[in-house]
Amino acid sequence: MVKLRLKRFGRHKRPFYRICAMDQRSARDSRAIEELGYFNPLESELEKSLHLKTDRIMDWLSKGAQPSDTVRDLLRKAGINAVPGKPTTIEN
Repeated sequence: MVKLRLKRFGRHKRPFYRICAMDQRSARDSRAIEELGYFNPLESELEKSLHLKTDRIMDWLSKGAQPSDTVRDLLRKAGINAVPGKPTTIEN
């Protein structure tokens, strides 16, 4: 099964994450199937801290990929309702 989850980069106490589509059996920082964006938790503005390839994320979700809890929260902040099989965008 494919999961959408975070892959950690950055140095000690300076985290930086890439949002990736990965096989659920693979390790956290192992090879990803596809990289779908990034998240910088130290950046204060949402536009600078979160960058997503929404078309590719919607494609993976429509194929049944399961987002992790953290990725689901990040997608919700970006306006994507992350329901596997039938993703939608949230109207603001």
